[in-house]
Amino acid sequence: MNRLNIVDWIAIVILIVGGLNWGLVGLFDFDLVAAIFGRMSVLSRLIYILVGISAVYVAAISTRLVKK
Repeated sequence: MNRLNIVDWIAIVILIVGGLNWGLVGLFDFDLVAAIFGRMSVLSRLIYILVGISAVYVAAISTRLVKK
């Protein structure tokens, strides 16, 4: 059985947080990241970049996640 390593878990958590943020944007036009860190501040841009990198990473490891 393949186990998830710490990088896998971090990427999944970041991706979930990003997905929840996009859900808030879609449902309520409320960007939580921008509300906390400022609209397009350096920190909020870094968070958006990390979410994007996490999405690519999780897509790359997704075949390992579904193998039995």
